[in-house]
Amino acid sequence: MTKISCIIPAYNEGKRIRTVLEVATVHPLIDEVIVVDDGSVDGTGEIASEFKKIRLIVHKHNQGKSISLYDGIAQASGTFVFFLDADLLGLSAENITSLITPVLSGVAEVSISLRRNAPRAWHAIGIDYISGERVLPKGILLPYLTQVPSLSRFGFEVFLNRLIIANRCRVKIVKWPNVDSPYKATKVGFWRGIKGEFFMLFDILKTISVWGPAYQIIMLKRLMVK
Repeated sequence: MTKISCIIPAYNEGKRIRTVLEVATVHPLIDEVIVVDDGSVDGTGEIASEFKKIRLIVHKHNQGKSISLYDGIAQASGTFVFFLDADLLGLSAENITSLITPVLSGVAEVSISLRRNAPRAWHAIGIDYISGERVLPKGILLPYLTQVPSLSRFGFEVFLNRLIIANRCRVKIVKWPNVDSPYKATKVGFWRGIKGEFFMLFDILKTISVWGPAYQIIMLKRLMVK
């Protein structure tokens, strides 16, 4: 039986994760939900544990998004994995259906979200190459899974892009016109947010070269299907 495992990495998302789980845990296309609480100190794990359907993995200390996703993938029993950020605002069942359907129907091997408040440049280009919401066969990742723990903290999405490009997977971009991901400045304050965005970008460039984003965007667009 085809199963979809939804993996949600979370770090100090106690104010936002409940609304995401309220949608994900009851969606008919999702067979299991795995939440990885990456050392949160704001009750994120406690809120997640209120939902009976989820499997909760708890890190004693913050280790970064890449390690969280690695642990989630390693525990996932589904044929497909659905990566979902824990801080989304406005997420609906229709959004989840629209992202899963292209992969289940065979239209594409990979689907990637394009949220409403993604940078204007990503909307102009038509792809958010570092989107955290994706659906794909777990088999694409399994041969390379042991490499994930050595990635930088926020290097997973660009690492995954590399695999998608190497395997020439058909990619479907799914617009989420009602969904936002709050900026770090909103979540932790202006200066801490700016610092966080800078270090996330620096972290991504540890995994790919400074020209890597442009190359990945060009190659992913070549793989896009309508």
